[in-house]
Formats: sequence, C-alpha cells, structure tokens
Amino acid sequence: MAETVRLTAIFNSYNSTPLMTTNTKFNLTSRILIAMALGILVGSFFQWILGGAAEKEVSLAGFSIGIKALFVDGIFHVGGQIFVASLKMLVVPLVLVSLVCGTSSLKDISTLGRIGSKSMGLYILTTAIAITIAIFFALLFSPGVGVNMPLAQSYQVADTPSVAQVFINMFPSNPVEAMAKGEMLQIIIFAVLFGIAIALSGEAGQRVRQIFEDLNTVVMHLVNIVMHLSPYGVFFLMAKLFTTLELNDMGNLGIYFLVVLFVLLFHGLLVYGTLVKLVGGLNPLMFFRKMKETALFAFSTSSSNATIASNMATTTGKLGVDNKVASFTIPLGATINMDGTAIMQGVATVFIAQVYNIDLTAADYLLVVLTATLASIGTAGVPGVGLVMLAMVLQQVGLPVEGIALIIGVDRLLDMTRTAVNITGDAMVSCLVGKSEKCLDLAVFNDPDAGKNDKL
Repeated sequence: MAETVRLTAIFNSYNSTPLMTTNTKFNLTSRILIAMALGILVGSFFQWILGGAAEKEVSLAGFSIGIKALFVDGIFHVGGQIFVASLKMLVVPLVLVSLVCGTSSLKDISTLGRIGSKSMGLYILTTAIAITIAIFFALLFSPGVGVNMPLAQSYQVADTPSVAQVFINMFPSNPVEAMAKGEMLQIIIFAVLFGIAIALSGEAGQRVRQIFEDLNTVVMHLVNIVMHLSPYGVFFLMAKLFTTLELNDMGNLGIYFLVVLFVLLFHGLLVYGTLVKLVGGLNPLMFFRKMKETALFAFSTSSSNATIASNMATTTGKLGVDNKVASFTIPLGATINMDGTAIMQGVATVFIAQVYNIDLTAADYLLVVLTATLASIGTAGVPGVGLVMLAMVLQQVGLPVEGIALIIGVDRLLDMTRTAVNITGDAMVSCLVGKSEKCLDLAVFNDPDAGKNDKL
C-alpha cells in the first residue's frame, strides 16, 4: 500500500500549492459542470445566430468578421484541440512510467499473471454482458420497426487485421516507434517486460527503479497541472459541439438514440454497481460518487485514452487501488474495454435489421455477442474502432454494412456517453482486481474526502 499512500499524499499536497489556490469556492467537479453547461449554452446561442447558414458576417470597426470562422472554427476549435492534445501528451509517459513502477515493485512475478488474467477475464465478461443486455432491450423496444429510411450515403469499411496479425501487432519491434505512434498495447507489453527486468536485476535494477519513481512523481504533478485547466478545455469542446450539432438528425432516430442511452446508463450504473457490491463487497454509492468527476471528463473528451491520466489519479488517490494494479488495469482497459461500444453495436444491429426487415435467428444474435466481444480486443488499434467493429458484426450476420450510415448522425452524442461508461468499467475492474489481490486500501475507498482536491 506504500505506493497508494504516496500517490494520495501527492494529490492531497496540491491543496497547499500556490498554483492551485486560485479558486476556493468550487472544486474541480463543480467547475467542470459549470464549464459544460456554459459551453452548451454558448454553443446553442451561436447555432441560433447562424440559423443553419454556413457563415454569417458582422461588421466591426469597418471590418467584416465571420462569426463561424472566428469563434467556432477559431477560438472554440483551437482551444478544444489544444486541450485534447495536452491530454494525449500525458498518455504515453504516464502509462510507461506508472506501469514500469508498478511492475518493478512486484516481489512475486506470478502476481502479474494473476492481475493480467483477472483483468482480461473481467473485461471480456462485462463486454459480453453489455452486448447481451443491449440486444435484449433493442428487441424489447424495437427502435427500427417502421422506419424504412432511405440511405443517404454508404459507409466504407476499413480493412481489419486478421486474428494472427492482431497478436503479432501486440508486440513492438521498435518500442520507441510504438511510443511515438501511441500504440497502447505495444507500450503496455514493453513496460511490463521492462519492469520485470528491473525487478530481476538486483541492485542495478533498484537504482533504475528509483529513477522511474522520481519520474512518476514529476509526471503526476504534470497531470495535475493539465487537470487544473480542464474546465476551460471542456467549455471549448462543448461550445463547438453544440454549435455544429445537427439536432434535426435526432428526430428520425429518437427511439434508437434513447434505447442506446438507456442501456448505457443501465449497464454503467446497475451492472457495474452490482459487480462492485457482490464481487468486491464494496459500497457502489461511494464508488460512483468518486467517479463522477472522471466520468464527466470522459464525457466531454469522448476519448478513453485522453482520460487515462484522470482515471488513474481517481483510482489510486480516491478509490485506494495500489498503483501496481491500476498502472496495468487502467491503460489496458482504455485499450480493450469497450462495453459502451458493444452496447451501441447490439442496439445498432437490431435497429439495422429491423430497418431492412431482415429477421435474425437466435444463432445470429449469439454470433453477434461472440463477434463483438472478441472484436473488442482485436481492433484496439484500428482508426474509427467503434464503426469498424460494427461493420465486422454486421458482416458476420449478413446485414448490409451501408446501414451504418443511418446512425452516424446521432453517434457523436452517444460516443460521449459510451466513453464515460467505458472508463467507469476500467475503474470498476481495477477495484475488483485490487480487492482480490489485497491491493485495495479500504480506508481510502470508504473515506469520502480521500484524494479530494477541494481547493483545485
């Protein structure tokens, strides 16, 4: 537990730093919520001003200024993208350094095997549960019956690697190149092997481990600096989204949208809450209370990788999971845990089948569950992974892949919620694995103020 205590102390120590005492009235969660609400209001206001036009110009001091060019494509876009880039900047050093520290601290290498097998098993189990629930509720509410929408466009399926190539691609031929490209599975494997080598290298290894411990402290301070700026980034992202969001698209797909949203909330709250209580013997209300800030963060960024830093800080500092567990489960989950995406695939498969009046058998639905569950691991490095995985599923059961065009219009908002569900699942698995390995500090988990940055 020394690593957890050390990380908790680091985060608590920020309360006394001058940089973080600029706002004492609101904590970080409150400021993110305020920024999100302001972004939605400002974005809706600009959408109203534009009125559907591509651009609207106003005269100011004799100059003609384009509102969309200045604010939407200028200030909002630049501010949001700088924030997202700053988050992604943290991912590789955070994952590499934390995982090396965690792995090298293991006195028994077999512990890593147990942590890995438990994590993989739980991630696969929750993904299978997610898509099964999604299919059940989609059949219950029948979102595609009677829609008969004409296809506006075709969706081009990206080439997907074979199963053999997936496993080959997991191992880096050049770890520096893997870090430059952000290939998370390759980085994880290299960091684990490097950490094991440190643990087996005796005194020399201990000297190297101390260097990584110091780097870990510096990286965690860097994470806190970026987190301090997160409300501004959230505002820019939400302002641009709600300026450009075509709400008219949701009229024809409202039932589909609501079914997916309902299943996401059902899985994220009820299924995860049940597993936390029954498997981990932990208080689910305390778990969700401490996850709200990171979930909001994931909702605004729509990126599991961009949320790794925040999720790892929450898991170790607030939930009490030892870093040697969290440093493995969180980046692994951000790479392969796609419960939210699996839910979208389940509902979308039923929706598209109903739109085209194609009847699927029980065997077809079983194939959907199996394909989506396995694909959640195999397509982690493919661009546009959610839609690529859906295309794979549709092909397996003989549904037209161009049906994906029907749901693209409303997928942006759902993607935000999917990401929040995914990262919550990562933290949930971390808690369960940590508890089973006696690497969970119950005092920290049950303390409502643990790791709290009230003065952020």
